[in-house]
Parts: sequence; structure tokens; C-alpha cells
Amino acid sequence: MSATLLAPSVEGRTGPAGWDHADASPTADHALIDIRDLWRVYHLGSVTVEALRGVSLQVHQGEFVAIVGPSGSGKSTLMNIIGCLDRPSAGSYVLAGTSVEGLSDDELARLRSREIGFVFQSYNLLARTSATDNVATPLLYQGVGRRERIERSRAALTELGLGERLDHLPSELSGGQQQRVAIARALVTNPSIILADEPTGNLDTASGVEVMARFHALHRQGRTIVLITHDHEVAAQAPRQVHVRDGQLV
Repeated sequence: MSATLLAPSVEGRTGPAGWDHADASPTADHALIDIRDLWRVYHLGSVTVEALRGVSLQVHQGEFVAIVGPSGSGKSTLMNIIGCLDRPSAGSYVLAGTSVEGLSDDELARLRSREIGFVFQSYNLLARTSATDNVATPLLYQGVGRRERIERSRAALTELGLGERLDHLPSELSGGQQQRVAIARALVTNPSIILADEPTGNLDTASGVEVMARFHALHRQGRTIVLITHDHEVAAQAPRQVHVRDGQLV
């Protein structure tokens, strides 16, 4: 397995609607994430909560964007919609050329699996499963054979400096190493977008710096990264910051 797993060329990568990702620069018409006048309204008994109010956002191939806001600002709701874990109440969302409106739950899951690699604050690793098998899990759901799953998983872990930790359980790894396993798991399917939710939130300062350095390296390789955080110091490391407050971009 070559290093192209972590540094893929964007040339010739065709999205679901047939457009070439190589054309998706910040000056192109196409965006990997294209959100227009998006609303998300929750009805909790007699109470109506407008979590998102008329949000519009575009993220293009190769961008590194931090979405930052305090607790209750709507940033987590926006992340869930970007990651196809939730649906908007109104407005439009086109992900990598595919409109999410009208997709069935199964179609939404397939789109999410193909286009989004998730990195969570709490790592979300399987406790009794080796690093190799944790990283290989998304490929299992895509129907990839075991030999290829293991090869791709080990290649991703090795690229992230965990070549000597392939058979270790999460409990045998430091917090920073566990987060690197989670990053490898996000990368192994070669998704269009890495979506990271508070990826440094459970880490000490040194481990947080290390993880952010990994994201910067991925960005230099051409990866598209959307980072969700409440920490302005973390957000400031991204070339572009989007601030959310009271369900709106400010």
C-alpha cells in the first residue's frame, strides 16, 4: 500500500454527480460542502428551538476550516448536518455534488460513509479491538475483503507513526495515540472531508499540539478538513474560521 492513502491526488477524483474534484478550488463554482439558507428547528413539547437560523456556508476542496462557537451556539447541530447525522428543517445542503434532500436513511448512510471521515473528541474506539481492526472497521461496512482491510489499516497507522502499535488495544495507548488511531480510521476510506469534533478536547497540551500538527500535515497534502471547536486558540490555527452564535454565522 503506498503513501497515497494519506496524500491522494485530487486530480481525476469524481464525485457522485460526476464533477471533477480537481476543479473544486475556492474560486470554482462547485463546493464540497454547499449549504444555503439552512434552518434546523426542534420541537420539544410546547417549546420550539431554532438551533440554526438561515445558515449559508461553502467549503471547497483542500480548505482547512474551523467552525467555532460556545456551547449552545449551534455549531454541534451544524456539524451533525454536515456529517449527514441529522437533516435540516429547511434550506439546502449539497455534499460533494449530491443533494441530501430526499435521500433515504440508507442513501444518507452510504453518502456519509463515502464522503466523510469522522474524528471525535472521545475517540470512539472499540475497547477490546486492536488498533489495526479499529481502523479497518469502516472498510468492513463498505464490503472490502479482510486482506485489503488489514493492509490499508496498517498503512494508515504506519503513516501516522503508529507502526509499532498495530496490535495494541486502546487501553495500551496514550490519549494522543488513540486520537491518531481515530484519525487513521477517518482516513482509511479516502473520504472527501475529514470532520473533526473537538479533536483536542480530551488531550493534554502536548498531545493536542501533536494532533493539530497531524491535521496541518494532512491539509498540506490536500485534504479538506472541517474542525468543530469551542476553543478559540485551536480555531486560530486553521487558515479559515467560521464563527457561530445563536444559530447564525457571525
